[in-house]
Amino acid sequence: MRQSQLFTKTLKDAPADETAINAKLLIRGGFVHKVMAGVYAYLPLGQRVLERINTIIREEMNATGAQELSMTVFQNKETWAATGRWDSAKEVMYQFKDSRGSDVGLGWTHEEPLTAIAVHHINSYRDLPKAVYQIQTKFRNEPRAKSGILRGREFLMKDLYSFHASHESLDEYYERMAQAYANVFARVGLPALRTKASGGLFSKFSDEYQVVADVGEDTIFYTDDGRAWNADVATEMGITDGGATEDGATIRKGSAIEVGNIFKLGTKFSDALGLSFTNEQGDRQPVIMASYGIGPGRVMGAVVELNYDEAGIIWPKSIAPFQVHFLALRADARCEQLYDTLTAQGIEVLFDDRADKSAGEKFADADLIGCPVRISIGGKTPDGKVEFKLRSEKEFRIVDESELVALLKD
Repeated sequence: MRQSQLFTKTLKDAPADETAINAKLLIRGGFVHKVMAGVYAYLPLGQRVLERINTIIREEMNATGAQELSMTVFQNKETWAATGRWDSAKEVMYQFKDSRGSDVGLGWTHEEPLTAIAVHHINSYRDLPKAVYQIQTKFRNEPRAKSGILRGREFLMKDLYSFHASHESLDEYYERMAQAYANVFARVGLPALRTKASGGLFSKFSDEYQVVADVGEDTIFYTDDGRAWNADVATEMGITDGGATEDGATIRKGSAIEVGNIFKLGTKFSDALGLSFTNEQGDRQPVIMASYGIGPGRVMGAVVELNYDEAGIIWPKSIAPFQVHFLALRADARCEQLYDTLTAQGIEVLFDDRADKSAGEKFADADLIGCPVRISIGGKTPDGKVEFKLRSEKEFRIVDESELVALLKD
């Protein structure tokens, strides 16, 4: 991609109404555009990052046997009224009447509509277990729309639902999904902790995935070996800051960003919407369910909150918009030839070919955008040599152009 052709441009200053680091840097870097409070458009650079996150999520979900589908944003009142959530969710669910006078809502989660669909496809124990998921835009009338893309009113959500004939089947898949979540967060570069949380109306406990960060709105208690509890559970269990577990591990208290959660739903939705199956003995029983959510945009924001310096973002290689940011500090055929060579080798390059920008401006933009590797050719660069620098390091080195492809693929 030639930077001269890129749809967006960088900004020297962040909008005055943004306080979160992720919002400031993502807007300045040209990754997102703020439309209104809690609503952001993803621009080409941001879309590339988002799609890399989505690809990792898809790979890990598919590995558990889950199947992808796509559900509707529009929701009818009758389905949600069956569980009582048409009324109880009024504060978060956008609801209105259409031109026909019918009550319509916008999906903020999909337990009810998916259960209603599953009634038509699950009838016997032979149909179970099943797991399906989508990566889809959700809408929530969020009164605390703040913290950039960490908390929005319109946002992308991966929501997966599993259906089971027994609690043993549910427990087995739940743990497989817990491992899949751990894999996702490790691959995107987030040190997420599996955090014990209240199960609310569904079960005694659920699991949240929390990333310790000062900007986080949640409070958790955790140990250095990876055990964690949210504040409500910690209070219930008598866990305190500075205390110790039974095996002597020290407990710490900190702020955290929730980037995912998994819930055992039991039969609440299947009972309300008539989702049942015939077991091997010929008896009808309600299907047992669970739900699993990850916010790709929230993941992206959390990565920024944990990976930046005074100059800009430092993207992990796995989700960076481009692997290499190539700065042409002089316009000549050599730069064009190297760009062609790198792209022909399958290396994704953002090529700063802008003729109207100084070397200083190009360096500043490269640091702000945060690709893992920066290479440059300037007036002082010897023939056959390239300046090579990792975004995560301060120093650069001079390498042979002939060695560059192998170095980038290492």
